[in-house]
Amino acid sequence: MVALGLAMALPFIAAALWGTFAVRGDPSRSGRAPVPVPGAVRLVLELAILFGGAAGFYAAGHTTTGVVITLLIAISYAFSLDRLGWLLKQ
Repeated sequence: MVALGLAMALPFIAAALWGTFAVRGDPSRSGRAPVPVPGAVRLVLELAILFGGAAGFYAAGHTTTGVVITLLIAISYAFSLDRLGWLLKQ
């Protein structure tokens, strides 16, 4: 029962965190930041949410899905090195 509650609540919590904590002037978003945070904090938040989701699939026994999602996240960030640099300078 606890697992079901977490499975239902965690996506909403992740979405709230994602939409609330932002870097002011982030060109990949609207530029607005409800709660402004440094770029490194935003990057850690993004990585925790994305890789946390992949880890959830892996822990639930969907090993291939977890690994594929992890690889897709890594590829996405590899193609976004300019944004990573921008975040780390903020």
